[in-house]
Amino acid sequence: MKRIKTDILVIGAGSGGLSVAAGAAQMGADVVLLEGHKMGGDCLNYGCVPSKALIATGKAAYSQQNSAQFGVADAAGIVDYAAAKDHVADVIATIAPVDSQERFEGFGVNVIREFGRFISKSEVQAGDTVVKARRIVIASGSSPLVPAIPGLENVPYETNESLFDLREKPEHLLIIGGGPIGMEMAQAHVRMGCKVTVIEGAKALGKDDPELAAVVLATLKDEGVEIAEDAQAAQIRGQEGAIEVEAEDGRVFKGSHLLVAVGRRANTERLDLEVGGIEPTKNGIKVDESLRTSNRRVYAIGDVAGGMQFTHVAGYHAGVIIRSMLFGLPSKAKASHIPWATYTDPELAQVGLTQAQAYEKHGDALEVVRFEYSHNDRAIAERKTKGCIKVMVVKGRPVGVSIVGYQAGELINLWALALANKMKMSQIAAMVAPYPTIGEVNKRAAGAYFSPRLFDSALVKRVVGLVQRFIP
Repeated sequence: MKRIKTDILVIGAGSGGLSVAAGAAQMGADVVLLEGHKMGGDCLNYGCVPSKALIATGKAAYSQQNSAQFGVADAAGIVDYAAAKDHVADVIATIAPVDSQERFEGFGVNVIREFGRFISKSEVQAGDTVVKARRIVIASGSSPLVPAIPGLENVPYETNESLFDLREKPEHLLIIGGGPIGMEMAQAHVRMGCKVTVIEGAKALGKDDPELAAVVLATLKDEGVEIAEDAQAAQIRGQEGAIEVEAEDGRVFKGSHLLVAVGRRANTERLDLEVGGIEPTKNGIKVDESLRTSNRRVYAIGDVAGGMQFTHVAGYHAGVIIRSMLFGLPSKAKASHIPWATYTDPELAQVGLTQAQAYEKHGDALEVVRFEYSHNDRAIAERKTKGCIKVMVVKGRPVGVSIVGYQAGELINLWALALANKMKMSQIAAMVAPYPTIGEVNKRAAGAYFSPRLFDSALVKRVVGLVQRFIP
C-alpha cells in the first residue's frame, strides 16, 4: 500500500472539485485530486453541456420550421438524431481538455483516477494509495435519482447519464418528472420530431413563479408536448419500444422510450462517511455556513452539500472554502444571491425571492414592478415578445427577480450582481443600456419602479412648476 501526505485532498473532479484543485495548487498548496469516473463530472459529461448542445439542435430545427415570419420560406427541419448526438459528443470533446487530467497535472495537482473512501478522520484510501491530508474536500456530486416505482426495474429506461448516448430517435418519449431537466428535454425532443409526454406527480416547474412557469408550459403545449400534472407514477410495464406508465389516478401513458428525470441524489455511498466522522443528511452531508462538516478537517461542496444543485453553486462553494483553507479567513456560503435558469424557449430565470416568497417575508413593504417583453424594441424585431420580468422591491432594493422570455438566463446576471452587492434600484436605473438590446428590459424594469414616483407625484409637479416659474 502506497502512502502519501498532502495539504489538500479533493474527492471528485466535477465543477467544484476542479475549481478547488486548480485554485489551491496555483496558490502554492500541495493538492491531490481523486476521480474514479470521468474528469469534468456530471456537468460536462451528462448534464449542462450535452443538454444545451441537444437544445441547440432542437432550436435549429424549430427555426427552419418557423422562419416564414421573417420572410424566409419554412423548411422541413428534419433532424438526423444520430448526427445530433454526434454534435453533442463533439461539444463535450471540445470542452473536455479544460477539465482534463493533463491540464490539472500541469497545475501541479496529483491526480489519482480512483474513487476514495475514508479509513480515518484524516485519511482516504483510493485504490492502492492512502492519502493523509490536512484538509479534505468532498466534491463527489450527485447522480440521477431513480424512484422505486413498481415495474421500473423490468423496463428499459434512460436517465441523463444514458440519454445522450441513445442513437435511435424515440418515436414517443415518456418523461417522468416535470422539473427543469424534464422540460428542457421535452422541448428539445419534440422539436426534433418526437412525440413527447411529460408525467409530473405535482406541478410542472413547480419551484418557479407560477405565473411565469405557465408561459413556458403553454409554449411547450403549443409545440406539441403533452404535460400531465398531478400524475404520480404508480406502475410501469412493457418492453423495449412499448412502455406504459400508469398513474395513481388510473391514467395510462404509452410510449416507445422512457426518461426518468425526477431529481438527483448525493453521491455518498462509496465514502464511508461514518469512518471519517462525517454526519450525513437525507440530502447529502451536513455542513455549517462555512461548508465544514462535523469533521472540522473536512468540507463538502456542490451537490453533495445538500443545497441548490447547480454547477455554478459548486464553483461558488469552491471560492468560499479556498478563502478559509488557504488563508485562514472567515468565509460563509450564502444562497440568497444565487441565480438559476431553465433553458427552455422561452427561458425561465430566477434569483432571490419569488413574488410569493417575498410577500410572505416582507408583507405590505413589498412592491412588485414588471416590464413586458412586448414593449422592448429588440424583442419585437426578433419576434421574441413572449415574456416579462418581475422585480420584488423592498425599501428601494431588489430582493428577488423572476424572468421568463428570450435570453432570461443572460438577463438574470445583472440582478444576481445587484443582490450579491445589495445594490439599489436607483443604481440599476442609472445604467445606460445600448439600444436596441434585450438588456434594456432590465433598465426598463427599474424605470417602472421610479415612474409613479416621478410622474404621479403632486410634489414633483409642484417643484417643477416652481422652477419653471421662478428660475430663469
